[in-house]
Amino acid sequence: MRRAEKQITDQNEIDEVIRQSKVCRLAMTDGDQPYVLPVNFGYAPPYLYFHSAAQGRKLDILRANPKVAFVFDHLEKIKKHAQACEWGAAFVSVIGEGTAKILSSPEEKTAGLNAIMAQYSGRSFEFDPKTLERTAVIQITISNITGKKGA
Repeated sequence: MRRAEKQITDQNEIDEVIRQSKVCRLAMTDGDQPYVLPVNFGYAPPYLYFHSAAQGRKLDILRANPKVAFVFDHLEKIKKHAQACEWGAAFVSVIGEGTAKILSSPEEKTAGLNAIMAQYSGRSFEFDPKTLERTAVIQITISNITGKKGA
């Protein structure tokens, strides 16, 4: 990171940014083209989870290339000024990289879906076996993660 004074190095602080987030932006590579999606997610370090229909572009891309990147961010305040180049933003963000795996067992899928549900509800659920069959659950093993605070 170019501006080391803005880097978040405390893992607990990084975890808190993620836990306060409502959306994860997931970046993938479709052939030679970038593809970014906003997704609901669950966080259970060292994993991120998200779900999908059992078929579709997202799964096709991940099967071809499981390497992903992700970002979480919170805009805290816009700093206005009379001069355009003096405007700024106070924000916090977390970016990272990892490898995606499409889960197959009902137990793995249940754990991933419960991580997602915990992110939004703070609780776990029972899942119907038929729902698990038609739902894809993707686990991202985080390989690199860092945070930044903007002024």
